[in-house]
Amino acid sequence: MNRPSWLSVHQGTAPLLVSIPHTGTDLADIEAGLASPWLGRCDTDWWIETLYDFAADLGATVVRTNISRTVIDVNRDPSGASLYPGQTTTTLCPTETFEGIPLYREGFEPDADEIDRRRRTFFQPYHDALQAEIGRLRGLHENIVLYDCHSIRSVLPRLFEGRLPVFNLGTNDGMSADPALQQMVTEILADTGETFVVNGRFKGGWITRRYGRPEDGVHALQMELSCRGYMREPEVPSEPDNWPVSYDGDYAAPIRATLTNIFETATAWARG
Repeated sequence: MNRPSWLSVHQGTAPLLVSIPHTGTDLADIEAGLASPWLGRCDTDWWIETLYDFAADLGATVVRTNISRTVIDVNRDPSGASLYPGQTTTTLCPTETFEGIPLYREGFEPDADEIDRRRRTFFQPYHDALQAEIGRLRGLHENIVLYDCHSIRSVLPRLFEGRLPVFNLGTNDGMSADPALQQMVTEILADTGETFVVNGRFKGGWITRRYGRPEDGVHALQMELSCRGYMREPEVPSEPDNWPVSYDGDYAAPIRATLTNIFETATAWARG
């Protein structure tokens, strides 16, 4: 299969499909219109692909795009409809950072034709890959788990109040995964002693909502990690001289162990 160079698919045989949609830093062909390349990359889910690099060793299938969410966010409704009506959230082709800073130079914001081009060029191939891998894995297993990996700054007043819990598990209010699986993962989070919430501010994005079909054997979980859980997140707003910080494997080890436990538990449940 001919895939674009920015799209990677590692095929495993375990009943676990790992989606990594927001670690991309490739600004494709839009960099000239941005206020700065740093702004175009600052809301990346930094180092998530490294934090979860154990997934392939567990037999998981991993789908990842290297295209920045500034170009197009593959975890948003392709129609442009808000996933969180009434709340401030980011869009399919965002024009501001999480902290409300304009991403584009004046006059360079994407119009409807440009958004459609990005949707066809960068959004659709990612979802074609996810759909293909769901079909392949369902051919091998009666039940599979789709796990969507995310992270975000712990404090972002524009998007949510206060300090986000370390673990934010979303199952679209229980509709995207079997309750037994949700409960198993919740118990793992509770045992960590860290703060956590289930279906709080982040209930699951387009990927969780689009593909989570327990009645069809596809159980989707979104995990939104607060950055402080796996990196030395600064207490101040993002600036070029403080963000992102480097990945520290020793610092990330405890949360990585928890995530490994979640993957092993979810895989065993699916094989059940």
